[in-house]
Amino acid sequence: MKGIILAGGTGSRLYPLTKVTNKHLLPVYNKPMIYYPLHTLKDARINEVLIVSGKGHCGDFLELLGSGLDFGLRISYEVQEEPGGIAQALSLAKTFAANEKVVVILADNIFEDSIKESVDKFKAQPRGARLFLKEVKNPSSYGVAEIDGEKITSIIEKPENPPSNLAVTGCYMYDPQVFDIIQTLKPSSRNELEITDVNNYYLEQQTLEYEVLDGFWGDCGESFDSLMDACSLVAGSGLKHLGGGFDIEDGHIEHTGIKADESDKDSILSVFKSQNA
Repeated sequence: MKGIILAGGTGSRLYPLTKVTNKHLLPVYNKPMIYYPLHTLKDARINEVLIVSGKGHCGDFLELLGSGLDFGLRISYEVQEEPGGIAQALSLAKTFAANEKVVVILADNIFEDSIKESVDKFKAQPRGARLFLKEVKNPSSYGVAEIDGEKITSIIEKPENPPSNLAVTGCYMYDPQVFDIIQTLKPSSRNELEITDVNNYYLEQQTLEYEVLDGFWGDCGESFDSLMDACSLVAGSGLKHLGGGFDIEDGHIEHTGIKADESDKDSILSVFKSQNA
C-alpha cells in the first residue's frame, strides 16, 4: 500500500504568506506543514510516498525532504503543471500507485489520530474506498456526509443547508480503480475535477466505508484563522514533540532504532522537549 500527498494549489486564501512559498511549507507551530501528513503515513507503516506539487516550488520540497532517507521513507515527486482540482492531481499518481491501494492525504490537513488501524482495515477490505469524517462547527465550508447507521447516504460539496455536521476530511483510501474513475469525470463549474465526484462514484457502487475521527483535525489551508487554530491544536498535543526525522512511539524511537523501556523513555522525552522548547 502506498501513500500520496497532494501539495498543489496556489494558496490564495493564505496570501501574502504564500507569495514566495508553497503553503504546505509554512510553519505549523514548530514544523513545516508537510511534516504532519508524512508522519501520519509513516505511523501507519506506509513508507513509499509520492508528493504531488505545483511547478513553482517543487525544488523547495526536494531541498527540505530529499529522498526521504532522514524520515525513514522513500519519497518521490510529481509535478501538477496547472491547478485542476484534487482528483486531477491524484490522477498523476497512477504510475506510482502501480495497481496498489493508496492512502491520499491533502498536505494542509493535520490529524491527531493514528490511521494505522484504519489502514489495516482497508487492506482487508476487498474493494472500494474509505473516508474519514469529523464533526465541525461550520459544515457549509466542506464536503458534508449524510449517514444512516454504518453507511454514507450522500456527500454534498459545501451545502447551504448541511444535512449533518460531519465534514469529509482530506484523507482518503482508494482501491486501484480510482484512476479509471477519474478518467470518467467532467470538470465542475470551477473547471476542476472534484474529489467529491470520485467519492460519490464509490457511494453509488456501495463500496464506500467511513470512520469518524475522535482527535482533532486541522485544515490549515482554509483561512488564516484555521492555520492559527491548527498551530494551537498541535501545541496542545503530542504532535509538537515530533522532530525532524523522529517519530516517538510507545517504547522506541523509530529514527534511531533505540529501544527504550518505560524508565528511560521519560528522560528521552524530557531531552527532546527541551530541544524543541
